[in-house]
Amino acid sequence: MSLNIADEMASRWTPVESSPAMKQALERLPSGWKTRRLAPSLGLELQDLFLPDLDDDGIARIRALLLAFRVLVIRRQPVSPAQHVAFARKFGDLETQNPLLAANADFPELVQLKASREKKGAENLFHSDTAFYEKPSMGSILRCIKCPEVGGDTIFCNMVQAYAGLPEEVKRKIDGMVAVNDVNVALFKKMDPNERAAHRDRHRAVEHPVVITHPETGELILYVNEIHTTHIANYREVLGSDWGMDTPTQIRELFDLLVRQAKIPEYQVRVHWEPDTIVFWDNRAVQHYAVSDYYPSERHMMRATIIGDVPRRVR
Repeated sequence: MSLNIADEMASRWTPVESSPAMKQALERLPSGWKTRRLAPSLGLELQDLFLPDLDDDGIARIRALLLAFRVLVIRRQPVSPAQHVAFARKFGDLETQNPLLAANADFPELVQLKASREKKGAENLFHSDTAFYEKPSMGSILRCIKCPEVGGDTIFCNMVQAYAGLPEEVKRKIDGMVAVNDVNVALFKKMDPNERAAHRDRHRAVEHPVVITHPETGELILYVNEIHTTHIANYREVLGSDWGMDTPTQIRELFDLLVRQAKIPEYQVRVHWEPDTIVFWDNRAVQHYAVSDYYPSERHMMRATIIGDVPRRVR
């Protein structure tokens, strides 16, 4: 792997225009649906809409908008935990336990993310949720319970755009590569060393393609992240190269280049939270970063996680 600085800078991002899917999804909405674009690459805010009131047609429209815009922001949603779960179930089966997060006492389908003076926010790296599962989540539906007046935003990155913007040389290199995703990396720093072997037996690392195909849209997605992805498993096999003195450096350079794509602002949208805001994102196609700039203020969120499929690269 060898990209000089000029090559990399020239390919840092590709111009972002409204996709045909975005235009079609908006054109097909009833006149009563009010929307606001949030960024060229992704993100749509829905206005004057109460999610529990949606009928089957409304749910189908939400799914179409999700596939087109990848991140949906819906304000003024004072839903109960039961309503939150019921809405999320319209899109698939829900996760009921997560090794990283505590569940709501009455609804195991909801996990809680809390930060305060006693516990700082810790999700401030780009990642996709549950990439360490054999079947990572299809989507996440996150509701704000309490947030600071200033700070605590979430940044989302369009990983379809991130793949499209890679140099063609890199696309050829990573075609067929798989990467290891391991939840234990995030957990072990909190554990006594004696606990680690038992935990690794319960939560085995998994391999997913470096580039996956979106199961509904057919788009290609760059699928590595800096929290859960540890390394590329088959670098030598794919490239057919012998091991040399500089091979470890080449592997690390390639891996670093791939995870850096989520940090390119042209692929991003930044969402400011308010109490009772719900954000629904396509976890297959985006990564996110919870900005932890609000300490010692409190931030309390509740998330329903929709179970997805095994990530695949369809040829």
